[in-house]
Amino acid sequence: MSAVPLWQPTDSQIVASQMTAFQKHLEATHNEIFSSYRELHRWSIENTESFWQAVWDFCGVISSSPPDNVVNNLERFPGASWFPGTRMNFAENLLRFRDDRTAIVSLLENGERRTLTYAELYLAVEKLASAMRAHGIMKGDRVAGFMPNISETVIAMLATTSIGAIWSSCSPDFGVAGACDRFSQIEPRLLFTASSYLYNDKLLDCLDKVGAIQARLESLETTIVVPLNNDAEYFPALREAVSWTAFLATAPDSPLEFTPVAFDHPLYIMYSSGTTGVPKCIVHGTGGTLLQHLKEHKLHTD
Repeated sequence: MSAVPLWQPTDSQIVASQMTAFQKHLEATHNEIFSSYRELHRWSIENTESFWQAVWDFCGVISSSPPDNVVNNLERFPGASWFPGTRMNFAENLLRFRDDRTAIVSLLENGERRTLTYAELYLAVEKLASAMRAHGIMKGDRVAGFMPNISETVIAMLATTSIGAIWSSCSPDFGVAGACDRFSQIEPRLLFTASSYLYNDKLLDCLDKVGAIQARLESLETTIVVPLNNDAEYFPALREAVSWTAFLATAPDSPLEFTPVAFDHPLYIMYSSGTTGVPKCIVHGTGGTLLQHLKEHKLHTD
């Protein structure tokens, strides 16, 4: 029994796609002619350095200094060093647009819908990053999120990475032990949390768990609470806790600065499942994460 495609692009969609534009870019810069996607895919595997340099160029990666070369010690795993010498910032690349196009759509289970334009997103990140710098957050510091999928989570991540600090997060439906097993390994200075989250038509409180997490994370200096569902902005049961609005009010009026970091500078700390012991930290580098996002979003999802 033969498989039937669920969907396939029209000829006009193929011609207008970014994958086709990338193919033409390679034909112009590398004198390569591809008669099919399969040929293009094979070339990308057999010409690793040329492929990733082409992705870098085609996607317009922003960097404050160019790389010395594409990769050192390609055959070593681990041990390969990608785009050595370059300096870049993840948030600067994601915030390159500052216009009125929609950047984020946030939709809660109760139907509450919010949108942010690129211009609004930039200003929100600028304000939060300024407050974080005023607090003393610096390159290499760890910042944790105990957050649902809302706009403030993205803003907090971008503000963190604009400074060159390292973002880590877990879902607010984790228990106290699960969150602390993860965050205790990275010693975060700041914790962003929502006051509650929606699941299955229920509003579930986070603050009791956050109080217990605070008690077990000695490194924590401040917890920033995003009130959800019009919750109060005062949290007497938490230590050193301020609302999102109050924390932003501490921000000096200063322009957004992007701290340049090396290609392999840590960007995210994620974790294994913890099924065979304490969850293991999995560090994702700045440049590798950015290039994978660019490749997948531009070439594969157009």
